Amino acid sequence: METLSFPRYNAAEIVVHIRNKLLTGADGKNLSKNDLYPNPKPEVLHMIYMRALQIVYGIRLEHFYMMPVNTEVMYPHIMEGFLPVSNLFFHLDTFMPICRVNDFEIADLLYPKAKRTSRFLSGIINFIHFREACRETYGEFLLQNKSSVDKMQQLNTAHQEALMKIERLDSVPVEEQEEFKQLMDDIQDLQQLLSQEFRQKTIVLQDGNTQKKTDISEKTKRLNELKLSVVSLKEVQDTLKTKIVDSPEKVKNFKEKMKDTVQKLKNSRQEVMEKYEIYRDSVDCLPSCQLEMQLYQKKTQDLADDREKLSSILKESLNLEDQIESDSSELKKLKTEENSFKRLMIVKKEKLATTQFKINKKHEDVKQYKRTVIEDCNKVQEKRGAVCEQVTSINQEIQKIKFGIQQLKDAAEREKLKSQEIFVNLKTALEKYHEGIEKAAEECYARIEEKTAELKQRMLRTSS
Repeated sequence: METLSFPRYNAAEIVVHIRNKLLTGADGKNLSKNDLYPNPKPEVLHMIYMRALQIVYGIRLEHFYMMPVNTEVMYPHIMEGFLPVSNLFFHLDTFMPICRVNDFEIADLLYPKAKRTSRFLSGIINFIHFREACRETYGEFLLQNKSSVDKMQQLNTAHQEALMKIERLDSVPVEEQEEFKQLMDDIQDLQQLLSQEFRQKTIVLQDGNTQKKTDISEKTKRLNELKLSVVSLKEVQDTLKTKIVDSPEKVKNFKEKMKDTVQKLKNSRQEVMEKYEIYRDSVDCLPSCQLEMQLYQKKTQDLADDREKLSSILKESLNLEDQIESDSSELKKLKTEENSFKRLMIVKKEKLATTQFKINKKHEDVKQYKRTVIEDCNKVQEKRGAVCEQVTSINQEIQKIKFGIQQLKDAAEREKLKSQEIFVNLKTALEKYHEGIEKAAEECYARIEEKTAELKQRMLRTSS
């Protein structure tokens, strides 16, 4: 299957395109589908090919019927019938590869086939469409080029006018040069004064900033120390709160336990004493009960031991009461300390608030001072910018004047060199002229002497 780089048209589309693009007038109206399909007519194809070559290359119709100059034929009248076909094939052989058709042969002109001719005509139509699109873009490019050339001419004229104005401006009179020098001296003095004032103000500002930074750093250190002290006081307060909350409950519980134990010991002692009295009465009454007495003695011994234990427990309870009293006194002291710490906290908070207010006020004062300084600096900078602009404009004018002087010097040197060359040429020409005159005078003198000699000879001959 053949692959084409252009669309393949059918017979009806080819007829429409040929009528619109190639053939005009009666030829286009008389063209029909039967002229191309299924049996294409050679005469119609030759006419279409010739018209396409006329459109693309501008070849005239009579050129197809002319014999080439570079060929020598003995009997050219024999070639008259075949000459148009051969010229057409010669031109199409170079035109068809441009249309992306590489297998065009002379048989396609003499004995055309429907499929091949449709392909050839499709390629030609596609190339003509492409040519028209390229011509449109090229026309737009030409219009743009023309407009750009006009703009270039306008710019060149404006540039020349500007150069003329610059030359006029470069020509500075002598009276203004003195004023210019005075202005330059004044500008330099102003620059020095402005630079000195700016340096002094910057030094003062830097010193003030460093002093304020040191003050702020010291105040931040003091704030940090106060914060640490506040944190430590809070920790002490928390510990004291825990002591205050936990210790009374423990003491109450312990007191209740001790009271219960003391009450139990008292009851047991009372019971033992009652039993001891009963047993003593029984011993008096009944001496036979010695064994029971021994048992009661043991019990009394146990009761004595219990009494000792009770006394020790009472001592411990007293010690605990003393501890409770001491703890309560310590609690009172801690409460007083807590109240004093709270007062100190309030005082320190007030001091912190006052210091913070002073710091904020100082920050605002510093900001206000910075704003005023920046405004003064901006004003100075504006004045300096105006002076710098004047200086730059004056420097530019000086550069222009120097450039014009340099150009004048270069032109004078060129004129001097040209005059020297002309002088040398004139000198050499004069020397050559003098040499020619001397040669001519010598030749004239020689001729005069020859003629005088001849005249003398003739005179002698006539006299003789």
